[in-house]
Amino acid sequence: MSFNKGLNHGNVYTISKKRDAMKEHRLLLVDDDPFILEGIGEDLESNGYQVTRASSGESAVELLESNHFDLVITDLVMASTDGIQVLKKTKELNSDIQVIILTGFGDIDSAVEALRSQADDFLLKPCESQEMLFRVKNCLEKQELTRKIKLYQKILPMCCVCKKIRDDTNRQPGTGEWISIEKFINEQAHLDITSSYCPDCAKKTMDAFTGKGS
Repeated sequence: MSFNKGLNHGNVYTISKKRDAMKEHRLLLVDDDPFILEGIGEDLESNGYQVTRASSGESAVELLESNHFDLVITDLVMASTDGIQVLKKTKELNSDIQVIILTGFGDIDSAVEALRSQADDFLLKPCESQEMLFRVKNCLEKQELTRKIKLYQKILPMCCVCKKIRDDTNRQPGTGEWISIEKFINEQAHLDITSSYCPDCAKKTMDAFTGKGS
């Protein structure tokens, strides 16, 4: 099945009804051609995606500013606010949002500009249904991997026995050297450690020293 300007509301599509086992992802579909908008939109929805439609770049920007989306699929050539502007606004708001650029022109210059503006994929119209679904799936898998990496980077591995920290800085995750907390703070935050007592430990130490704790 191809999506093109010859589509009409009488067309019958044979599409897979299989739902993705993963959570339903939120997609923003942007195109000023109503047939493309509905054809691609219905196909994506039939495959388990939540699809919001925007018939112009301006509408897309408004939706992006007030809603969360995992992926934006936008036509390249539109009046006033075009696909490149939608792409740039998307990445400005959240660089993790994946963006697929659609165009019927096949212009190499526009493809290069889209990629330079951080487009995650580029697809020519008319496009086959399975090709579109494949590209969408790939973009969402890439996004999930990026999120996992960022989450991992925020986790500081600490030994539950000796309290040493694994420092993976500039190394393959999981291969870093186990070092003391003091050394880690000194190397990463460039701070010197001085020994002291918190109020609770100071009281316990004083009570033990004076015999009040016995």
